[in-house]
Amino acid sequence: MTIVRISALTGMALMFSGVATAAVSLDRTRVIFDGDAKSVSLRLTNENKTLPYLAQGWVEDPQGKKITDPLVLLPPVQRIEPGEQSQIKVQSTAGIQRLPQDRESLFYFNLREIPPKSSKPNTLQLALQTRIKLFYRPAAIEVKRVDYATPFQEQLTLTREGDKYRVNNPTPYYISLVNASSTLTGKAAAGFKPIMVEPKGQLVLAASASALGGAPVLTYVNDFGGRAKLVFSCGGSECKAVPQEKKK
Repeated sequence: MTIVRISALTGMALMFSGVATAAVSLDRTRVIFDGDAKSVSLRLTNENKTLPYLAQGWVEDPQGKKITDPLVLLPPVQRIEPGEQSQIKVQSTAGIQRLPQDRESLFYFNLREIPPKSSKPNTLQLALQTRIKLFYRPAAIEVKRVDYATPFQEQLTLTREGDKYRVNNPTPYYISLVNASSTLTGKAAAGFKPIMVEPKGQLVLAASASALGGAPVLTYVNDFGGRAKLVFSCGGSECKAVPQEKKK
């Protein structure tokens, strides 16, 4: 059996291209584990209408090491009948209190589908593995529904350094940037590569500042897996995001 690991974005691309589609699908592309919760449940669906599949799940730390503390998946292995749904639970342990309580912590949720053994000889079987980001968000920085009206991503700033822009993240949250262009409808700037800026961290965009112009537009991934744009207004070497209500 050959194991193919796919990320959430890769999995979406494969699904639409028809090259390979995971039989066991997730109901989201990222997991937010709020600090005041004991667990978070995800829905699994066996998209195959004729064959049962096993679903094996586990959590990894940022270095890719499997862990069972401070987060664990239950059940670690389950059988899902053809066309049926099930749930897998991300549950905290006592070790969750050892994590920083003033900023998010990053983990990875992994799900591997295991097909039934084929009765046909010389058959190549693919066990697709999905890997998505899992963020532990302490209660002290929990984002309430009303807070989404003013996304925390709007606090990002840019600093021009020569022909590069440095992204400054003053927030206690991880922020994933998946596109950068010079206009709202423009294509990705040449050389751009997706990045994730850690809480209170900084990273330099790979694309040149000249390609992004004097009013860069960055696309980020929100809590629900959607993509939203930030339009920046620059004065000198410093750029600030224009609040949503002013983008008219």
